[in-house]
Amino acid sequence: MSHNTGWGQHPGQPMPQWGGGWMPPAAPQPGVIPLQPLGTGEILSGAFAAFRRYWKPLVGIMLAVQGVGLLLVLAAIGISVAAAQSRFTAVFDLAPGEEPDGSDVAALFLAFVPAGVLLLITMTASAAMISALCPAVIQEAVLGRPTTFGAMWRRSWSRLPAALGSVLLTGLIAGGPMILLYAILFPLIIMSADGSGPPAALFLLFPGLLVCVPLSVWLMTRFSLAPAAVVCEGLGAVAALRRSSQLVKDGWWRVFGITMLAYVVAAAVGYVIQMPFGFVGMIALLPNLADANESSPDVGAIILGFVVYAVCLLVGGMIGALFQYGFPQLVIALLYVDQRMRKEDLAATLIASIAPTYPPAPASAAAPGPAPGQAPVQAQAPDQV
Repeated sequence: MSHNTGWGQHPGQPMPQWGGGWMPPAAPQPGVIPLQPLGTGEILSGAFAAFRRYWKPLVGIMLAVQGVGLLLVLAAIGISVAAAQSRFTAVFDLAPGEEPDGSDVAALFLAFVPAGVLLLITMTASAAMISALCPAVIQEAVLGRPTTFGAMWRRSWSRLPAALGSVLLTGLIAGGPMILLYAILFPLIIMSADGSGPPAALFLLFPGLLVCVPLSVWLMTRFSLAPAAVVCEGLGAVAALRRSSQLVKDGWWRVFGITMLAYVVAAAVGYVIQMPFGFVGMIALLPNLADANESSPDVGAIILGFVVYAVCLLVGGMIGALFQYGFPQLVIALLYVDQRMRKEDLAATLIASIAPTYPPAPASAAAPGPAPGQAPVQAQAPDQV
């Protein structure tokens, strides 16, 4: 059964060709990348250009998603604090030398479990939304088409269930070796602690990690293009994982290396973004710390300095995090496009779709007309899935 593989190309459909063997002297670049197989520099620069040109929908949607998640988590924490208020007194407000009751400690811990679960859910949903947003942006950025916050929100939201499924399945599959390792070793380690089990169980953890961590990384990279396949090809979660495995095959090291480089670049740029905010916060804080050594310090000024410092760190961290979250996903989306151009000649489809907007071929290299009785070939425009 055939499925839409994105940008108007279907399995078994002949690729659009430039007649007479003529190709443009240089690959067209209507958007952030040239329409040809990409080098590492072109992928990274294309991701930077996409973030710069489409920062409004990117930043707007990421802020909206994280803001909603933060409000939900804060509400859950507030409810937990109100429900366990009496337990705080029983655990922390004790006489010197008095130990808290175990049941009170357990009850206080359990009161915050729902907030922790909600935090995990919101983080996973946010990651899935960003992993759906960035390929949607790249689809427009590759051809240089404008877009809006509303259009990207609707597109990302419509593909969120499948993107979330691909993220969860990838995490479960890639984390499977680690989960199995701990499931085997944890009972042995517990038995070793009370002397009833073999002490060697503790030493099996390190070699087990040496085996499981590379396998998990290999699986994570193998399925890393699944969210892009979900958005660009309209696939379900399981089909997207198979599609990602097909595209990454024979190019695993390249996909892994460029992805790791993207995360390193994102971390470095994010740190550079945060530095000025931390510097401003320190300028506000240091004079107040100097005043604290005086006999009658201004407590209000000291508190204000700490507040300004905390706000600067929070704002800088938030702005830096937006780039750190978004940039690697843009790179992964461009890797998806690059792998399709390398394996499926997607560049020819994209070039054919923009051909009317570019100067026609020279007369000497123009394509001959169709043979008598043969219908002219019509280039298909990319689908907007």
